[in-house]
Amino acid sequence: MASINTNDQRRALTLRDVSEASGVSEMTVSRVLRNRGDVSDSTRERVLEAARQLGYVPNKIAGALASQRVNLVAVIVPSLSNLVFPEVLSGISEELEDSGLQPVFGVTNYLAEREEAVLYEMLSWRPSGVIVAGLEHTDAARSMLMNAGIPIVEIMDVDGEAIDSVVGISHKRAGLEMARAIVKAGYSKIAFLGTKMPHDHRARKRMEGFEAGLAEAGLSLTDTEFYSGGSALLKGREMTEAVIWRNPDLDFIYYSNDMIGAGGLLYCLDKGIEVPGKLGLAGFNGVDLLEGLPRQLATMDACRREIGQRAAAIIAGHSESGMVGGERVELTPVLAYGDTIRRV
Repeated sequence: MASINTNDQRRALTLRDVSEASGVSEMTVSRVLRNRGDVSDSTRERVLEAARQLGYVPNKIAGALASQRVNLVAVIVPSLSNLVFPEVLSGISEELEDSGLQPVFGVTNYLAEREEAVLYEMLSWRPSGVIVAGLEHTDAARSMLMNAGIPIVEIMDVDGEAIDSVVGISHKRAGLEMARAIVKAGYSKIAFLGTKMPHDHRARKRMEGFEAGLAEAGLSLTDTEFYSGGSALLKGREMTEAVIWRNPDLDFIYYSNDMIGAGGLLYCLDKGIEVPGKLGLAGFNGVDLLEGLPRQLATMDACRREIGQRAAAIIAGHSESGMVGGERVELTPVLAYGDTIRRV
């Protein structure tokens, strides 16, 4: 038996290797792998099987030189530790599964400068589209997006001016509707607990809408408490304790997300605070984690998976409207009262 050359083992496979393994020309192999040209089913299967057996992966960069695009979709989100975004990414992946497009993810940590750097790197690969969370960007990032010459979909938020297409919810309206429900239930001494506003624009907009809803009834926030970093459950407990200590007559707390809301609920149950009679609570996002709590926290579903699916459909050209660019899709979150808002 001939000895195996280590260098041969490690060299990159080429079209010639697949050609020799399948017994067809390199041109035919190329047509099959690019899904182009008139090739019989039996030949196509023979080539694909040979490629699978060899472990051959086409060089998409080389194949993209003529079109100046690769079959990648740049997806840029603020966080993967926030339970909201993995579900958005799942929706994107599901929609793109049979489209020939592959999502590539970047994380900004809620920092505008980091988003700018991630976007620069991703656009340098000439993706076929960009899906990016939020409507707020640096001037440089906005300029890159506007001049990319590809479909751009901003997601999660519709309260602002979109660069191209946008898919999301109105966070101002979500906050407004929550305030109206709380006032209707008879609460009047109300606090808002959330993440630091300079970086979380969507939480800021929910707070603005919430305050507008309270103002309709002649009310204003009794107190606020903000945090950044650390365990959201622990922060929820700590902030709830702090705001109740400062305001013993407080009767409702609205949390900017479900995780700190869950921490607050656990604190109240641990301290024997009657929920929702003495103190009502509500969060936002409708994460699955809530199903494991001793009581169901009131919340709003942020339509995460559908946002991902609808955004990816626009990039892939599968949009329900048939529009090419400039699409606006506003979804409507629904309030789930759970066990932490009084029923009237």
